[in-house]
Amino acid sequence: MALMTVAEVAAFLAIQEIRVERLARENLLVAAGKDANGKPLFEQDDVKRYKTLAERLGGI
Repeated sequence: MALMTVAEVAAFLAIQEIRVERLARENLLVAAGKDANGKPLFEQDDVKRYKTLAERLGGI
């Protein structure tokens, strides 16, 4: 289970970090836990699946 930080997810999806946090708040991208600063952590496989789905629906 590889966990990704908000910054890593933002870089992978080519979006701003604030958008990643909003996706987590809206449960569009489910967080697997929180880091020491209270920021969400995401499973790498979930992020890849989200990117694939978003691309199929017309973009992120």
